[in-house]
Amino acid sequence: MQYSRVALRLSRVSLSKNVIATTAVRHVQRNLHVQTAASLYTVGYDRLKQNSNLQNSTIKNQIRTYADKVIKVPQMAESISEGTLKQWVKQVGDFVRQDEEVATIETDKIDVTVNSPASGTIVEVYANEEDTVAVGADFFKLELGDAPKEGAAPAKKEEPKKEEVKQEEVKQEEVKKEEPKQEAPKKEEPKPAAPAPKPAKSEAPKPASAVGEKVFGNRNETRVKMNRMRLRIAERLKQSQETAASLTTFNEIDMTNLISLRADYKDAVLKKHGVKFGFMSAFVKAAAVALQEIPAVNASIDGNEIVYHDYVDMSVAVSTPKGLVTPVLRNVEDMNYLDVERSIAELSKKARDNKITIEDMAGGTFTISNGGVFGSLMGTPIINLPQTAILGMHAIKERPVNVNGKVEIRPMMYVALTYDHRLIDGREAVTFLVRVKELVEDPRRLLLNI
Repeated sequence: MQYSRVALRLSRVSLSKNVIATTAVRHVQRNLHVQTAASLYTVGYDRLKQNSNLQNSTIKNQIRTYADKVIKVPQMAESISEGTLKQWVKQVGDFVRQDEEVATIETDKIDVTVNSPASGTIVEVYANEEDTVAVGADFFKLELGDAPKEGAAPAKKEEPKKEEVKQEEVKQEEVKKEEPKQEAPKKEEPKPAAPAPKPAKSEAPKPASAVGEKVFGNRNETRVKMNRMRLRIAERLKQSQETAASLTTFNEIDMTNLISLRADYKDAVLKKHGVKFGFMSAFVKAAAVALQEIPAVNASIDGNEIVYHDYVDMSVAVSTPKGLVTPVLRNVEDMNYLDVERSIAELSKKARDNKITIEDMAGGTFTISNGGVFGSLMGTPIINLPQTAILGMHAIKERPVNVNGKVEIRPMMYVALTYDHRLIDGREAVTFLVRVKELVEDPRRLLLNI
């Protein structure tokens, strides 16, 4: 009976010790997890090695979780839910600073640059290049912390010691001594010349088919996957053809006065304002005036309603290596020639450098496309929905024209207006194009507002 009581007391004592030890471990876990900085988790881990009870606990995992951060695929635009991962700029094991570029995601409109939200080392990535990534999905894991000291400066190559160099030189000398001397070749007596062989009978040439020569030359094929931007452009252009009742009207513009104006003042404009004076500004301003006079060309269709715009947001088509983009000039009606040229230059540079944003291309009430820079003589542009019209400019060619009853050679340009016949009648379309012609041929009309 006494032995059983003693055993019971001993078991109670051991149980209380285990409870106290467990409570202490939990207390240390909680305090260490809160107080340990993310970038110093390895110091806490070294301290755990001194205690076997703490070493077997979950403190290590808690600290590691606290130090790592999973970065999500960022929101790219309101209408974009996914994209294609084109390039990992940084790889696993690389250190990245806050706001440093990590990857590039291609969407159907623009290329989005993904920057790191914090400084740290990339420990894991969740997607490969050319994979489709959705907004909000896990993208990569970042181990928070400062740059490692070892990576601050490249390690210097250790120069070999002088003793080692001397030993290598001695070995090379011994090898040279052991090499046998090469005897000079003996001169052989000239042998009598052998009789010349009889000429072989010439064979008849084989036909090309027998030899297997390529009759039609190179016939290789290369398949390249279409990028998202090109797929989106194809989809929208086909949608425009199927939706709008497209019709095109043409006219020609005498560019004599505009060319003379540009030649007289382009150097002065470039020197004073730092902007190149081109032809686009004249067409943009002329179109803006004509759009305000004929509101239907500046309108759009929304279901069963017509939306008339009191402002002119001009979409200017810009060609890039990946496809055609249309950045928007806001409130063109309030701009002058130089403002238009300056805005076009800025947006064109951003487009070519793949730095253009969704906001730069959103909206637009009318579009101008200049195919003349590539040598186009005449063409019919496609409407950029939900807009209802687009103006196409073409190359300037010298042609004989009638000027006051005389035939003269003038620099002429064909222009085309494609419009949606559901909203715009032929009278409005032709009137608009004639108004653009008048304002471009005589820029003084803009100054006099006539």
